[in-house]
Amino acid sequence: MSPSSQVYFDGTIFMQDTGHILFDRHGCGTEHRKRLDRQIHTGERSFRDVSEEMWGSLNVPFDESMKAMKEHLVIDPDFADFHDFCIREGVAFNVISAGLEPVLRGVLNEFLGHHASNRIDIISNKAEISEDGSNWKPIWRHDSQLGHDKSLSVKECRAHLRKHLPGNRNPLIIFVGDGVSDLPAAREADVLFARAGLRLEEYCQEHNIEYISFETFADIEREVLRILDSGDLERHKKPHNRTAHSSSVVKLFGSPVEERRIRRSDKGHISHIGARFNNGVTIVQ
Repeated sequence: MSPSSQVYFDGTIFMQDTGHILFDRHGCGTEHRKRLDRQIHTGERSFRDVSEEMWGSLNVPFDESMKAMKEHLVIDPDFADFHDFCIREGVAFNVISAGLEPVLRGVLNEFLGHHASNRIDIISNKAEISEDGSNWKPIWRHDSQLGHDKSLSVKECRAHLRKHLPGNRNPLIIFVGDGVSDLPAAREADVLFARAGLRLEEYCQEHNIEYISFETFADIEREVLRILDSGDLERHKKPHNRTAHSSSVVKLFGSPVEERRIRRSDKGHISHIGARFNNGVTIVQ
């Protein structure tokens, strides 16, 4: 198979926002967190500014925060099967998140186990967390009002993946999302999945962006399998990403298999992409 598809996703594998669980129980509280969310929606304050206040409100040691996640977080019931599907099909699966990498890695370890978690690369913000939990400071991936501009991360992934595809082809990028932080990446993906009834779906409807609505990852698996079975990935790419006279396909899922893991430098930028891929599809979540 060719290395032509990648899948990316954010916190969509869980039914709740990981940050909200912590803010509501160990930080600013539910009501104030909702007020801060409204400030983002109205444009009164930037996503980065509000997020920094939310994370800064936490007063809980990291290990205790993971106990709260284990108690209150619910994973999509079909995600584990979907992740196995990606591994079998050779589809790269990556997490692109506006959250904090230590928290994301911790919950993936807890809910999937370390072996499965290690197959998933996380493209997110770093963090400084004091030992006593009294100081949580995000180290933002990008110097922007978003803190982490997911559209830029998708572009970076696409550019680096092209170097390892025959003929310098573009990969097929599949993005799975649900919320406000996913809006910038919505226009960058070749195939976009938006969870039904949430903000990303509303945004797509408001701006006439083509998307596929989903309830659980079982819906995504069925559609991705249909794309793979079509035998022509190029027609699923946006016109400007297609390669003339090529029938190869690239998929973009939330986490890549080991043969084609994306490695990042200490500064958080993508610095290397393995030359060996199974099928060239990447999924981002």
